[in-house]
Amino acid sequence: MAAGLHLPGNGETIDLQQQVARLQALLEASRQVHSTIREEEVLEQVLRIVVRELEMSGAAFSGTGLSYGEESPEGQPGLLRYPLQDRDGNLMTEMLVAPPDGREISLYESDFLEGLSLQAAVALENARNHKRNVAFARVQQDLDAARNIQRSLLPQTLPEIAGYSIGFRSATCYEVGGDYLDIVEQPDGSLIIAVADVAGKGLASAIVSVSFRAAFRAMAVTGMPLDDLATQINQHHWAEGEESRRRYVTAIFLRIHPESGEMEVVNAGHNPGFLVSPGEPAHEFNAAGTPLGLLPGMRYSIEKHGFKPGSRLLFYTDGLTEVFKGDEEFGPERLLDEFSKCPSQKADGILDALWKTLEDFAEGGPQGDDMTALALCRWKSSPEMPA
Repeated sequence: MAAGLHLPGNGETIDLQQQVARLQALLEASRQVHSTIREEEVLEQVLRIVVRELEMSGAAFSGTGLSYGEESPEGQPGLLRYPLQDRDGNLMTEMLVAPPDGREISLYESDFLEGLSLQAAVALENARNHKRNVAFARVQQDLDAARNIQRSLLPQTLPEIAGYSIGFRSATCYEVGGDYLDIVEQPDGSLIIAVADVAGKGLASAIVSVSFRAAFRAMAVTGMPLDDLATQINQHHWAEGEESRRRYVTAIFLRIHPESGEMEVVNAGHNPGFLVSPGEPAHEFNAAGTPLGLLPGMRYSIEKHGFKPGSRLLFYTDGLTEVFKGDEEFGPERLLDEFSKCPSQKADGILDALWKTLEDFAEGGPQGDDMTALALCRWKSSPEMPA
């Protein structure tokens, strides 16, 4: 009598030759199941093995619409169920098997089906993970392209203004963001500068910022007064519908005449702009109206001010003031203080110093919002190059 494995209570004995044959068959079935990374192909492969190799009447996977065999196993007598669970024990689907004529299956068939269902569960989870990874990679590729496009919409070159230094810095919280900054040169030699922040952050805000850019540039080139510019952009944004209204825009606009040093500012619900001039207390350009797109029919007012030699101006988004160290916020007061006492007269040097201060304050904490700032300096009346 050949040596074998006796299972108590079952009355069947599997000899070693049968065990080897079963393992070889299961190994081949496993190879076939794992030969693809497409979910539907994995399940179809399993069903074919069940019906062809084990000669079952039919097989199916619940909730998938996939079945194999002469007829659907649903409702057939002696229907067998084998749950397919992921690594966390969550049910992914259930393999339904209908034996021929509803007979009881043999120990060999039962053992094979249990092993096959385990392999099918692993292959199915791998296929789903692969599908998610491919989808994630595609989304990431699109976001990378969107980030590059958004960066290209920032000023690529800055105007060279005799006696002035201008610079900006922008860093998104995610791949793309809702901060916007632009500089439009006017035929009369003046400059219009805009710093804006779309409510929220991420892809939706980035899309709105592109729409805002198109509207701003189309109107800025006409040379219209800043108050009319803000009023028309507000109405344009409101008219774009409910979703745009939810993504209202705070913005601060500047028109500067470099030769005379005269400037005009309109603040549409934005953070106050800072002006620091020699021998004078710091001045803040506060909001002259609601954010753009929030209320229809809003009118805005212009604030005029001189920009004498030695002065410096800072426009920024709230990502700079809302840097945290634990529960402590950096805040606008600290930002104004750091801006006022920065020794450099070069815009880039000022921005570098501000970013370093913010990084030190956050102590390595994550960036919580988009951060954008523009600095404009007018050099002192001195033949020496500014520091």
